[in-house]
Amino acid sequence: MTPSPQVLVVEDESALVTLLRYNLEREGFRVAEARDGEEALLMAREQKPDLVLLDWMLPLLSGLEVCRQMRRMPETKSVPIIMLTARGEEGDKLRGLDSGADDYVTKPFSPSELIARIRAALRRSRPTSNGESLQFDDLTMDLAAHRVRRRGRDIHLGPTEFRLLRYLLEHQGRVFSREQLLDMVWGQDVYVEPRTVDVHIRRLRKAINAPNESDLIRTVRSAGYSLDRGE
Repeated sequence: MTPSPQVLVVEDESALVTLLRYNLEREGFRVAEARDGEEALLMAREQKPDLVLLDWMLPLLSGLEVCRQMRRMPETKSVPIIMLTARGEEGDKLRGLDSGADDYVTKPFSPSELIARIRAALRRSRPTSNGESLQFDDLTMDLAAHRVRRRGRDIHLGPTEFRLLRYLLEHQGRVFSREQLLDMVWGQDVYVEPRTVDVHIRRLRKAINAPNESDLIRTVRSAGYSLDRGE
């Protein structure tokens, strides 16, 4: 029997931790807790949770720094991270996404909406088990091994960038608007701002394009993005 997904809650407000634990356990999740940034990194290494709920404002290390370090750690580089914060400005949201988060929930939030976002993030993060691979130019994605390579080098992607690249690889040459990518990659049941796509495209470009390599992602002005050789 497959164990229930484990959620690591990184939050220093006791009342909110109690609320989150109650709602998560009621929905069948296992819950681990960390009260500061350093403890979060230690627990993430030891337990490798299925998903991390990460508060922005934490003792010792900020949520942004914890997120950046988790994305560099082999144990957590592919684990979905949802940031929880009272910061609701668009610039703050983009900073959170730039640090490596997959989603962003502003306090106060609805527990039912948060659970829906957690389930959606877990669905998107599960790698396929078949032996297929996808290829474009000198870029290869092994779906079974959940690995991306270009010119023999391994490319490390977060879960959202992996899904985004997979979708573009499956529809090479087609131009997709931000809204279309949000629906197909993030899912229609998740409310994410269109500019979120720009953040993840920028991160994906940085990961797959070395300084001496051609840019495989084309930006089509006023239309969207496409996987092709461009000019």
